[in-house]
Amino acid sequence: MSIHSIQTRALLLAVVLLLTACSKPAPPEEPIRAVKVITVGLAPLNAGTEFAGEVRARVESRLGFRVGGKIVRRQVEPGQRVKAGQVLAQLDPQDYALATQAALAQVAAAQSSHDLAAADFKRYQDLRARNFISAAELERREASLKGATAQLAQARAQSSAQGNQASYTTLVADAAGVVTAVDGEPGQVVAAGAPVVRLAQDGPRDVVFAVPEDQVAQIRTGALVEVRAWNDATPIKGAVREVAASADPVTRTFGVKVALGAQDTLALGSTVTVLLPGADRDAATAIKLPTSALRQAGKVTAVWVLDIPSMTVRLQPVQIATVDGNDVVLAGGLQPGMQVVVAGVHVLAPGQKVTIFKQNEALAPVNKAQAAIKFIANSPQPNAVPAAAAPVVAASATPAAAAK
Repeated sequence: MSIHSIQTRALLLAVVLLLTACSKPAPPEEPIRAVKVITVGLAPLNAGTEFAGEVRARVESRLGFRVGGKIVRRQVEPGQRVKAGQVLAQLDPQDYALATQAALAQVAAAQSSHDLAAADFKRYQDLRARNFISAAELERREASLKGATAQLAQARAQSSAQGNQASYTTLVADAAGVVTAVDGEPGQVVAAGAPVVRLAQDGPRDVVFAVPEDQVAQIRTGALVEVRAWNDATPIKGAVREVAASADPVTRTFGVKVALGAQDTLALGSTVTVLLPGADRDAATAIKLPTSALRQAGKVTAVWVLDIPSMTVRLQPVQIATVDGNDVVLAGGLQPGMQVVVAGVHVLAPGQKVTIFKQNEALAPVNKAQAAIKFIANSPQPNAVPAAAAPVVAASATPAAAAK
């Protein structure tokens, strides 16, 4: 081979290597993703409208002192159950005790004046019987006695009122119930009537929820509704007890109260769902999808539809009519029988190959203790000779006996 041909081949090889290095690598293949799908079908619409409500006591009192003063003790905490007559808080009673003593002193003074006027009247009666005094003088003594009697009655009444004022420094529960809030703390000076403790009395309970202006006309007092707790799907029957006559100035909604039965003991403050019965939607059906199936492509709402023969997905625009619970109701775009992807819609591309996701089944539990026992039983012992190997060893150890 000549030197020229060798140089030519080397040059061609260098050109091929250079072109190979400059070419772009092949793009990686799109991974086949597992997707979760549902089959589209007609489903019944809920027969009513749902609202979120809160369970409250029918009677919830804001208890406060009937007199003003400084709080020195508070004997209850929020959430504590109390009995009727139980002491809730205490004011400083020193000033009221002094006022009570002053009232008692006024009663004693009025009693002395009354006794003196009564004695004078009796004495002047005897003098009048003997004609020692005129009738006018006796009438003046009688008037003095009446005035003293009135002053004594007034002093006694003031003393009783002052005694009541002193007793008002102790706040007691009017009925049995649960303390829902505390608005006063020791050391705080409160005015007469200021709320200190909020008490939810035991007894019937209500569900309170808010209704917008465009739906309040559909609710009537006495209408039956269905109540469901979030932690229990068992329905509870209730009746609308009260509908607010005016809207809330902040939320512009109308408050509604639903009375529960005496046997329904839902926890105070728990959240429930109130279902109002509808009038025209009992037999209505439509195509419903979970919100996780929707994908916003610009201004168009679409879903991924699975093509079974090719196992690929394609975007299908849909029209949303309304919302029904946690699902959306479609006005068009899908037909019953189609399979729609409901999970992982944001990682798919048109024409991408997919597989249907299947939930892995849980394996049967294995008893590790039994497995260990079987492993030890089947494993060879260090000092033992396998039964199958014994004849072989014996034969190799005594070749003469084997030959015989």
